[in-house]
Amino acid sequence: MHRSCLFLVVLCAPGAAAGQAELPRTHRPAPTVPAITPGDLMTRLYILADDSMQGREAGTAGNVKGTDYIAAEIKRSGLVPAGDDGTYFQTIPLKTRTFDTTSTFTVAGAPLTAFRDYVPLGPRSLESPSLAIVFGGEVGDSATRIGAEQASGRLVVLRVRGGAVGLRALRSAPSLPGAAAVALVALDSLAPQALTFLRRPRTVLDDNPAGPAAPPPAFLVSGATAAKMFTTPLEQLAPGAAGTSAAIAVRFDVVPVADAARNVVGIVPGRDPKLKGQYVAIGAHNDHIGFDRSAVDHDSIRIWNHVVRPEGADDAGKLATPEQQARVDSLLARFRSGHSARSRADSIANGADDDGSGSVAALEIAERIASLKRKPKRSILFVWHTGEEKGLLGSRYFTDHPTVPRDSIVAQLNMDMVGRGAAGDETGRTKDGAPLHGGPRYLQLVGSRRLSTELGDLVERVNAAGRHGLVFDYSIDADGHPANIYCRSDHYEYARYGIPITFFTTGLHSDYHQVTDEPEYIDYEHMARVADLVADVALSVADLDHRVAVDHAKPDPSTPCRQ
Repeated sequence: MHRSCLFLVVLCAPGAAAGQAELPRTHRPAPTVPAITPGDLMTRLYILADDSMQGREAGTAGNVKGTDYIAAEIKRSGLVPAGDDGTYFQTIPLKTRTFDTTSTFTVAGAPLTAFRDYVPLGPRSLESPSLAIVFGGEVGDSATRIGAEQASGRLVVLRVRGGAVGLRALRSAPSLPGAAAVALVALDSLAPQALTFLRRPRTVLDDNPAGPAAPPPAFLVSGATAAKMFTTPLEQLAPGAAGTSAAIAVRFDVVPVADAARNVVGIVPGRDPKLKGQYVAIGAHNDHIGFDRSAVDHDSIRIWNHVVRPEGADDAGKLATPEQQARVDSLLARFRSGHSARSRADSIANGADDDGSGSVAALEIAERIASLKRKPKRSILFVWHTGEEKGLLGSRYFTDHPTVPRDSIVAQLNMDMVGRGAAGDETGRTKDGAPLHGGPRYLQLVGSRRLSTELGDLVERVNAAGRHGLVFDYSIDADGHPANIYCRSDHYEYARYGIPITFFTTGLHSDYHQVTDEPEYIDYEHMARVADLVADVALSVADLDHRVAVDHAKPDPSTPCRQ
């Protein structure tokens, strides 16, 4: 699951701390069978989340190895290739963008220092010897923001209420047609970790970046920089007020990633000649966050995070209280007394749950459906998206450039993190901040009725009629939920085009985005129950005598997502 905040990599823990039965660190693979079984899921996940995959980061050799495995498995199961040129792969144009340190930026003749006075956000270089500056208003207040004529050819400065800016705003600055560039006055509020993150090279989707709808280059600027841009304090300016001028030569080096970034796409064709051209899509993401240059002690980190940061990377800012630290020390001493082996150094974020679990669950579903003697009426489209961890890039590319007609996709069922959900896992929080916890048959659903009431009702019916017995938690699907989960996984890229979706997840836990997200901590019985449900939902949708009805307004696919 993609993180929507900036503080990306910390550390985490349940297992020994949570009282979970220990599984082996390695597992000998066994042949899989057509049925969805815990044993098959275990075999597959120990392969896909092995250290040899190096964390499966998109655009790396480890991700290529992971996608090779997925493609080989669906070929063995008999799926029809639906990628590029008769293959199972759709390669996305992923590139690395690095700031050119020879860049210059001056305001009213005064030179600015990068990452102190301004931060370049991209998406492309900008060179202009003289650029007029204009105050555009406030982010989020479209009623008073200046129009295209006033913004045309200018550097538009926007005030950010409270000075705080989230990752969504950093990724796509407010739309200002005709503006030469946009500057958000928010640099002073940035935490040191966020600034460190923004200094790093960015992985970006180079998909027609110079087209007519391309966003303007964007910057974060400090309050002191904004003061140089106008002769009147920002708080006293009216939208449209003219400022000084800027000379900008900010450049980026953009190069393709070292290894191919690939979606894996396959189809089980439907049996009905009239309906087989329609598709029920099942998805997961094949990538994770890679590895770090320095190793940490796996077991102590796991215990510490289970106590202090129960939602893993989503709790990145939390520090231990004295009481928590005492509990950590006690648990660690108890663990080490029963494990005399030396410390376990670890630097690879294996992504067993995120989203190895969804990926192997989709493989099991594909094998089951492909083995059916009587196929469903509609075809089943399987897509293992890449680049989810870099901002839903693979699913965005697939839905912008689908390998089947986009309007032929009647629904999309997304699985991301479906391997945990134990009572000891903090799976998220309610909209009001109360902690949520899993259970033996726990499953979170997101978005199932946001476009189609019928789809949400169908999921409930299948769960009951099929005796799956899963207990659905809709807490994180609440409108305005601060975690914004609806916008954080690949299903949203389908929903933005009006395709009904359901997102299935067992939720967060203390191993989320940590080196401790390993196959040995997965609940395979639970994952098999989830996969069985998703398979039955897909078959039910595929056999309907009509498309699931869309009875809610379709979003504008170009606007930012807000839950």
